[in-house]
Amino acid sequence: MPIAAKTTDSPTLGIASDTLAFIIEKAREFDVKQSDSDPDSGSNPSDDGIADILEDKADDATREELVGAIRELNEDERAELIALAWLGRGTYDLEEWDEAVSTARSEHGKRAAEYLIGLPLLGDYLEDGMALFDEGIVDEDDKTEGVNAENEPLGNMPDRKPDRNL
Repeated sequence: MPIAAKTTDSPTLGIASDTLAFIIEKAREFDVKQSDSDPDSGSNPSDDGIADILEDKADDATREELVGAIRELNEDERAELIALAWLGRGTYDLEEWDEAVSTARSEHGKRAAEYLIGLPLLGDYLEDGMALFDEGIVDEDDKTEGVNAENEPLGNMPDRKPDRNL
């Protein structure tokens, strides 16, 4: 008797969650970078209030790590990463996942990293997209991110119940 293939109605995400967590973390670090706020920077960072660390420069290590992590993904994963950002941004719905991946592959397949680092709020879009797959990033306190200051669920975590014991 042949074994029936398992069919699922919902798409699956083909990128490892730890890889996504790293990319989200680096995207958020990159998002807070600003233009050159100290054009007359001294040689001693403490004299400048260590402001240079938040500046977006061509040789920025955070940018290099983010771009490197995206480029290390295979072609299918890069297309899914773009589609995931689009899901989180609201451009596509989960039901349109295959279309989003196909469009991402055809429009940005060769320059995925450059496209993605140009998206403001990339880290937030990716995390919101993950939430549509019922996945999330867990912080060092082993709590899923996605609640506001009152510990109420944000739009990206609709099924999370607020913890009233905090």
